[in-house]
Amino acid sequence: MRILLTNDDGIRAPGLEVLEGIARQFSDDIWICAPDEEQSGMGHALTLTRPVRLRKHDERRFSVTGTPTDAVTMGMRKVLGGLPDVILSGVNRGANLADDITYSGTVSAAIEGALAGVRSIALSQVYAKEGMGEDVPFGAAIEWGAKVLAPLLDTPLPKRTLVNVNFPPLPAGEVKGIRAVRQGFHDYSRGTVVEGRDPRGFKYYWFGLEAIEHTLDHGTDLEAIDEGYISVTPLQLDLTHHASLGALAERFA
Repeated sequence: MRILLTNDDGIRAPGLEVLEGIARQFSDDIWICAPDEEQSGMGHALTLTRPVRLRKHDERRFSVTGTPTDAVTMGMRKVLGGLPDVILSGVNRGANLADDITYSGTVSAAIEGALAGVRSIALSQVYAKEGMGEDVPFGAAIEWGAKVLAPLLDTPLPKRTLVNVNFPPLPAGEVKGIRAVRQGFHDYSRGTVVEGRDPRGFKYYWFGLEAIEHTLDHGTDLEAIDEGYISVTPLQLDLTHHASLGALAERFA
């Protein structure tokens, strides 16, 4: 089984090393193509206004000067020269839950794989507090990663479908289990805007990542993580709101 690994935290991210350790429990045919630098929050962006460069670090490890979507595209078209059997994206440093998945480079890398018809899975490690930097613990992902992946690698999935996995911010021994759940939604718009001044006295703004209030609807990824479970959510790429088609068709008849 040929597996392509990628992420949005960059080629040197500790979570990518964690992901490689998980993947090697299933195959020795592991390839890596990830962004050269961190690309968190880039969503499904594709680089169109400047060239993308591919850098070779060793025989099966590459990086690109672009987005997670660029990395998957280059991995399939230039590194492998064809489609892998599986694409794994992560393990992201931080949650990719609820409507935050629309911002996520980690999930978007898996989206690119799903668009190409490849079984694609995004994995993220939730952490308990902001400002942890490189000290984010990946113990839950390390211990539970293979247990989650094993059934996902052979479960039949419809075309243009991917799976989003989040590990709770707990020591591995305290994780209660795995839940297949739907995507939740936060109660209001994301985060904060932090204002500051640079050394020359000019204002700058930094998008904050403070916790967002949300209602823990039953059966959602937010509830699963809050209760100490790993969340597994199948996502589809058809964004059509089918229930509205009839009403709109009448408007334009």
